[in-house]
Amino acid sequence: MGIEAALPTDAILTTQLRRVINWARRSSIWPIPFATACCGIELMATASSRYDLARFGMERMSFSPRQADLVIVAGRIGIKMMPVLQRIYQQVAEPKWVISMGACASTGGVFDTYATVQGIDQFIPVDVYIPGCPPRPEMLLEGIMAIQRIIDQDGIPPRGPDGRRVPLGIAVQPTHQSTPQPVGVRVGL
Repeated sequence: MGIEAALPTDAILTTQLRRVINWARRSSIWPIPFATACCGIELMATASSRYDLARFGMERMSFSPRQADLVIVAGRIGIKMMPVLQRIYQQVAEPKWVISMGACASTGGVFDTYATVQGIDQFIPVDVYIPGCPPRPEMLLEGIMAIQRIIDQDGIPPRGPDGRRVPLGIAVQPTHQSTPQPVGVRVGL
């Protein structure tokens, strides 16, 4: 018994074309991961069966920028990696979205050195910032849902007066409480 049996044969469904396009776009976001270090492991965990990234239509991680529309930058980015990341961002199809995952991608984290980029937003527009070191998979899911809400509202990233893309700059708040260790920790001899 499918949906055909539940609907009358002479039913008419009306909607706006914009809503159908936004629904299709939000339900099939294809990410391209740019993952390094520990944040990359959390990104992989988000795609596992426990957190099930497939329920958002994102089970197809694209490693071709021309077939992706969401860039997930997870982990620290070196100065020598930045031209590669910029080229990947330029090759992603419009409308495109960017998530900065983790403290290192957002601010450089604990790596305050000349070789580490102190925030990718200096070079590419970032739509969602996900804090943490490393951030939990639940926070990445919350960031993805924030992008889906934006797609539902207007569908197209905003543009400035000069025609360049304006970043959304949404910061995800932690959605979990850390629990203490089950066993007391003793330090000493």
